[in-house]
Amino acid sequence: MSYIKKIKIGNVELENNLILAPMAGITNRPFRVICKQYGVGMVCTEMASARAMFHNDLKTKRLLNTDEEKRPISMQIFGSDEESMAYATKYVSEIADIVDINMGCPAPKVVKNGDGSKLLLDLKKAEKILETVVKHSEVPVTLKIRKGWDKENIVAVEIAKIAESVGISAITIHGRTRSEFYSGKADLDIIKQVKQSVNIPVIGNGDVVDGESAKRMFEYTGVDGIMIGRGCFGKPWIFKQIIEYLENDKKIDEPSNNEKLKIIEKHIELAVEEKGEIAVKELRKHIAWYTKNLKNSSEFRNSINKIETKRELTSKIEEYFKSL
Repeated sequence: MSYIKKIKIGNVELENNLILAPMAGITNRPFRVICKQYGVGMVCTEMASARAMFHNDLKTKRLLNTDEEKRPISMQIFGSDEESMAYATKYVSEIADIVDINMGCPAPKVVKNGDGSKLLLDLKKAEKILETVVKHSEVPVTLKIRKGWDKENIVAVEIAKIAESVGISAITIHGRTRSEFYSGKADLDIIKQVKQSVNIPVIGNGDVVDGESAKRMFEYTGVDGIMIGRGCFGKPWIFKQIIEYLENDKKIDEPSNNEKLKIIEKHIELAVEEKGEIAVKELRKHIAWYTKNLKNSSEFRNSINKIETKRELTSKIEEYFKSL
């Protein structure tokens, strides 16, 4: 049986059930466009602060630029007060196909305001936020959670049931607590329990890095879809690899160095178009991921860390790939 299939979230049908996770500083428009070329079923914007949107922060609103992108697109918002979440929902649901609520982010600067995974410690408040967003949205609303705050507070099943009862259309669960951040292994048992406890689509997240791990997630947990986060760093082609593996039992190779160079150059092109030369700085981490495990890659990475212009960056990369 193939695990790759179309999936419906509310009234939105996705081409397939592989989804790019929303990741701050990473899943901006250039990276989303590149992932789309490799067959991902849906992409998500970087998470946007409802409070910042409420105060008309233009930088935050710019995160939601999806010009000329292939649909559907999910936009993720985070916050813990009803007024700004209502405002952000109305704003986002006019331009998104799906509104996603973040209750999983472990970042200290997010949780110190009571946002992200901090809401898993206050399910009454979480429920109010969910109701507010569902009420003000024109499009289906989804929720992303972790298994809980820490091992004393495992609430994933409970919050999944609350979410379903207030009209959330799908739920993504990352199989770690907030206190684990990204350490250890994602817990497939809790993902399976969430899947068994609700009737809306459940999307599993955590540690999917190739075809085998995707198959394990589908087989063991019975989830309807998979969300991929860190597994696509420097590997936007992971979606194509997983589809081939699950549909045709075929492992496809990494792109050749020549193809990698083309992908990197396209990424640079799109990023500078989007943001100007300031993007060069932000691209360094992507280029480090793209070139990981290649010959002399750490020397190469050090050599680009001072570069500020697109021209210099491109010629340095071409020179490096010639040397391989």
